[in-house]
This record gives sequence, structure tokens and C-alpha cells, in this order.
Amino acid sequence: MLDRIREALIARTTRFLDEPVGHYEQNHPNDVELLHGVLRKGDVVLVEGDQRISLIIQFLTHSPWSHAALYVGDELIRNEGPLRDLALEHFGDEAEHLVVEALMDGVVASPLSKYTEHNLRVCRPHRLRSADLDYVVAQAVASIGLRYDLRNVVELALYLLGLTLVPARFRRRALRFGSGSSGEVICSSLLGRLFAEVGFPVLPSVTHPKAPGEPNRQRNLLFSAWSRRRARRASVYRRRHPTLLMPRDFDVSPFFEVVKWNVVAQRGFDYARIKWEDDEVDALAASQAEEKPEDS
Repeated sequence: MLDRIREALIARTTRFLDEPVGHYEQNHPNDVELLHGVLRKGDVVLVEGDQRISLIIQFLTHSPWSHAALYVGDELIRNEGPLRDLALEHFGDEAEHLVVEALMDGVVASPLSKYTEHNLRVCRPHRLRSADLDYVVAQAVASIGLRYDLRNVVELALYLLGLTLVPARFRRRALRFGSGSSGEVICSSLLGRLFAEVGFPVLPSVTHPKAPGEPNRQRNLLFSAWSRRRARRASVYRRRHPTLLMPRDFDVSPFFEVVKWNVVAQRGFDYARIKWEDDEVDALAASQAEEKPEDS
């Protein structure tokens, strides 16, 4: 009985959070063909969503990016088998450009085209080795069918609101959000787990321990390049649990490149050739003023 009540509440909450808000402003039209040509397997596609859950994530993270998906391209149709047949049946030609994403209905493969009317950002893992890339993409496909971890969303929201008794300096080390089941994920924890499995950092904690006798950098403006290289080699990286990750972390991560596309990738952009609407309005108003006869 309690399980049925719990499932009903989760289903009702999911439907409520999954509903679109009814208004959305796209910053610039997306050139889909250009996007197809720019994207590579393993790229993280960030989405400014238009659902209630999107607004909550944007508010809590102070970022426009509310969703993250992994681009897998034609991975589902590369080999013969039921997965290929299913992908072609559901997506047709769009099966060549798929993303794997964790939605509130679970982890699914979706055509990239579903987000062409949204604001997007492409983040590419810098110098990810080929074998590790293949592993990340393959495991993303293998994750299809996992359940959505609504508990992770709730606990992450409480964490971001500061409603925890754990002192700030211990929070990221002590907390592990979500159900604790490997079969339940959210969009960012899924991607974070995939990259963590090959040792690729998203947004870890990094410290630079000072060697004994090393002068204070702030007081020594002539700190040598050799010492800086030595400090980088000695950097200590602390893993960040995937359930703590948010879509914005891929954007601000120094280990992911932001790939500029649309206008920038066309290499033909010339700001001097832009026709501004307000300039045309001003010109029309000036023309009408000149044609208006003077009062006698």
C-alpha cells in the first residue's frame, strides 16, 4: 500500500515538473546542419530547458543550463542487431544524430533535433583519449533504460539552498546524493559517472600544496616558471561525486572546451554588414519627417 502511494506521488510530481512553462526565448536560431557537422561523439550538449524543473535548476544553480546530454551520433546504428532496427524504426534518418540523456522518464536516446528550438552550448572534453572516448560512448548507450533519480534532484536542491547541517568545508566530501542505486541517475550525474570511470575530471577540487621552504607566491613576484611547472605537477585532485554535479559544471570546467558554432563556425560573420532593425526604423522616421510639409 505504501509503495503504491509513494509511486503515485512520484508520478504526479514527475508530471508536474515535466510540464513546459509556456514561454521561451531563443537567443539565436540554430543551424542544424552546421551543428551536425561540428559535433563529435562524446561532446556534452547543454540545454536551456523550458520545463518547470528547468526553471528550478536554473534558479538554484544561477545558470541558464538546466539539462546535459551526451552526443553519441550514429552509435546505435553502427552495428547490425535489434538496437539498430529499433533506432531506425523510431528515428529514421535522425538516428545518425542522437544524444543519450536522463529524462524524468529515465535514460533514453533522443534525436538531437528535439532541441533545435532551444538555446544550446557544446562542451568538448579536452584531449580525451580515443579508447576512453569509445568507452564513455559505449557505456552511455548501455545506460539506456536506467531510472531517473528524483531523490538526487531533491537532495541537490536542499544542498544548494544551504539546508544542511554539514559544515561548508566538509559538504562535498561527506555528502552523496540520490538513492544510492547504480540504476538511478539524473542527467549530470550520468555524464559525470561516465567520465569519472575513465578518470576524466569534470570539476574536481584542486589544491596546490607548497613545498617546504617555498616562498609565498603573493610576496614573490619573480616566482620562476620552473617553480610554477613544479607546482602544477604537484597539484592534488580530489574527486567530486557525480551526484553533486550540475549541468553548469561542464560549462565552467577548465577541462571542457566550449565549441562555438552557428555564426562563429561559418567563418563568414561580418558585424559591419548587420542590418539593425532600429536603424531602419530611424531612417524611415527621418524620411517621413523630410517629406512632411511645413505648417503654414
